[in-house]
Order: sequence, then structure tokens, then C-alpha cells
Amino acid sequence: MPERRVVIVGGGLVGSLAACYFAKRGWTVDLYEKRPDIRLPEHSDLVEHRSINLAISERGFSALRRLDPELEARVKEHVIPMHGRMIHALDGKQTSQAYDVFNKHINSVGRSTLIKLLLDEASSYSCVTLHFNYEFVKADFDTGRVELRDVERSEQTSVDADLVVGADGAFSRVRQRLMSKVLMNYSQTYIEHGYCEFSMDPLDGSFAMDPNHLHIWPRGSFMLIALPNLDKSFTCTLFMPWSEFAKVESDAEVTAFFRKHFPDALALMGERRVCAEYAANPKGSLMYVKCAPSTYKSRAVILGDAAHAMVPFYGQGMNCGFEDIEALDRIMVKTLHESGQANDCTANLTDDQLHKALDEYSVTRAVDTSAIVDLALENYVEMRAKVVDFAYLARKHLEGLLHRLFPQRIIPLYTMVSFTSIPYAKVVSQWNRQTTWLHQTIRAVSVAAVIGIGAISVRVLGPRLPPLRELARMVTSKI
Repeated sequence: MPERRVVIVGGGLVGSLAACYFAKRGWTVDLYEKRPDIRLPEHSDLVEHRSINLAISERGFSALRRLDPELEARVKEHVIPMHGRMIHALDGKQTSQAYDVFNKHINSVGRSTLIKLLLDEASSYSCVTLHFNYEFVKADFDTGRVELRDVERSEQTSVDADLVVGADGAFSRVRQRLMSKVLMNYSQTYIEHGYCEFSMDPLDGSFAMDPNHLHIWPRGSFMLIALPNLDKSFTCTLFMPWSEFAKVESDAEVTAFFRKHFPDALALMGERRVCAEYAANPKGSLMYVKCAPSTYKSRAVILGDAAHAMVPFYGQGMNCGFEDIEALDRIMVKTLHESGQANDCTANLTDDQLHKALDEYSVTRAVDTSAIVDLALENYVEMRAKVVDFAYLARKHLEGLLHRLFPQRIIPLYTMVSFTSIPYAKVVSQWNRQTTWLHQTIRAVSVAAVIGIGAISVRVLGPRLPPLRELARMVTSKI
């Protein structure tokens, strides 16, 4: 069969992992990235301060494992386990909230470290060619002609491809081109909050705080978080409404703001550094994207943020993007096997078979990615406010107890999202069923308790209380 070529636009986390997957399945791969090669020392700082720290969990590891268990093991050498959230109160008191009753954990990993590992892995395949400093201009998906521009020489070039993969981020140019070919439902929504990153240096050669937690300073409408790095520093991120950022401009205002809301963090970061980084580091916007379909015939597919950008509050952006690749690969391999071929070389798929596989991927994946985009937005409220709410903590404790007793039947939402590969849409459905069941159980227990107390009271005090039926009605109306 003639050579099958895939052009991947975007050499970040998702694009570089996709290159590895396609290479493993027998494709000739050309990956184009508009930035320089960050593995070179002179470009190593290009990803600094551009985005929130990463947390990798089961869905991300699953995609690495399917490609190569040794790659998963190498990545795990560069992570720091985070077993829970450390909640910082205004008075400096710290309270640990474990992520899982069975001690499962998420992992902090540096973005640049992970990209370098994946680019090195892609480079290890002889059929992969990495092209840096090239930006996507346009593509004719029907003919497979892709036009790109060398940003250093300002020269335009073209390449032919059997398949174009857009992994070029939330503002994807490949997606824009795809919209001209399909009836795409598309939405892009900015939230009224932004973010700014800070750093916290080691203290006396060690971590300034417990490194095995994600630290949160929840303050209702805004929050500060901190994730550990291998060099024993922390990357801290302030999430806050733009209206609040507008009130904090001068060094005096920055210092006063941190003294009021994050005094313990300010003491560890240092006033001078906080002021300098607040002034120098960009204030990033937060937005989410939904779109469907994400494919065109057998010719194009968009993955990761290009198809479903999300806010970072569930730590699932990268994990979901990696899962995109695994899901697409599984469908392509399944389609190949259904055609009668026993191998996993998806480069042997005919155009009709590839068209079928891409259509199936687009339909099934859109439901799940829409679900996690919504969950990520909802989790912001949990992190900045609910983690100190009594009702939230009571339910978390009850669900943890029930999960320990019935680990296959009752699974907390966070556990399903971060520590399993249950499809996101099924996660939401199961969570809704559990919520209904818990409410009904609490209601029944409350009614039984009131009736029992009422019966005892009548025996002891006589008929001075409202009838038991009325007491039950009064209680259930409040639940």
C-alpha cells in the first residue's frame, strides 16, 4: 500500500503525543510548530509564565501507557504526587482534604519538561519529521494540500497530506478552516475572571510548604493556588475577577491586597517578588470552547484545546487532550480489525474506513468533551468557595465513607474524573444518580429520626408536640 502521510499542526503536548501514536501505527508524520524548538537551551524559557501548571492523572497516564509503558514510567520520574488539597485559612491554619479514601493522587508536572519528553519520543521514530518556526496558513482538505509559512524566513511552502490533524490550541486556525467545510456548532465563552502567575522559592534548600498537596487559599470570589515543582519551588496562580484586578495596580496596592487575603503566602513569596511578578507577568484570560463535529470526511480532525478548550479548574485539559488521542486510536484500530486485518497499522485504512472511524470519533467524543468542559467550570466554584462549606464537607465525608464500603457502587465525582477512565458523560450521569439517591437516603433517615424522637417525647412529655405526621412534613420540607 502506498505511503500514508499525516500533517500535524501544533507541536505542544497533544500534537507531539499524536505524532508518536501515528508513527507507531505506520504513518509518515510531519509535525509543524510555529514556535522554536524549546529543547534548545536558547528557547527553554518560551513556556514560562504562559499557562497554569499541569496536573497529570489516570486519563493522561492511560494514553501514555497505551503508546508505550516505558514512556509512562519516564514521565512518572518527573512528577510530584499530590494526595489532596491543603486549604489555607486567613489566620494561617492549614487543613488537608484528601482526594481519595484509597490514597490515589494526582501529579504535578512541569509543562516544558513534559513537552520535551514527548518531542524526544516523537524524534525517536524514523518516520517523524519535526518542523519548527512554521505556522499554518490554510489547507484544502479535499486535495490534502496544506500551506505553511516559515516565520523566520517569511517564506511560504506547501505539503500534501492524506490526513490533517489540528492540535494548534484554543485559537486553532485548523478549526477555523474546518468550519468552512462542515456545519459546525461552535461556541467560545470568556469568563469574568483572569489569572496571574507567581513563584515561591525553596526555603533553606527545601520546599517552603508541603509538596504533596495542591495548596489553595479560597476567598469566595477569588483564590490563590500553588503547585510544587521538582526544583523545590512552587508555581502560584491567582485567579480573580477582572474587576478586582483593576483595583490592584501599584506596588502598595499589591502588597496590601496580599497582606489582607494571603498573608502566609506573602511571607513565603516575599513582598518585593510578589510586586515585581504582578507587574511583569501577563494577566491571562480564561475561556472555554465547544464545537461539533470535529472531523471532515477522512481528511481532517482537531484534537485537544482546538476542539474543546476548558478552564483549568479540574486539571483535565491535558488529560482530556491525551485521552482524545487514545480514543481516536482505539476507534481507528477497531475499524481496521473490523475490515479483517489482524495488525494495528492504521495507515492501512482505506479512505472509506478512515472516514467511518473519524465520524464515529467525532460523534462519541463530543458528548464526553462537552461534559468535562462544564465540570471544569463548575469546579472553580468548589475550589474558591465550597471547600470551606459545611454542607460540601459533610457530603464529601459521607461519600468517602460509602465509597470505602461500596467502592464499585458509590464513587465520588472527583474520583471518577481523575482516577478512572469512565467516559466523562457517564461520570455526570452516575454522579446525578448518586446525588438523587443520597438526598432520598438523607431524607428518609431524617424522617425516621424525627418520628423516633417524637414518639419518645410523647411518651415522656405527653401530647404537647405537633402530631408525628406534621413533624415529618415539617422536616422533609426543609430537606
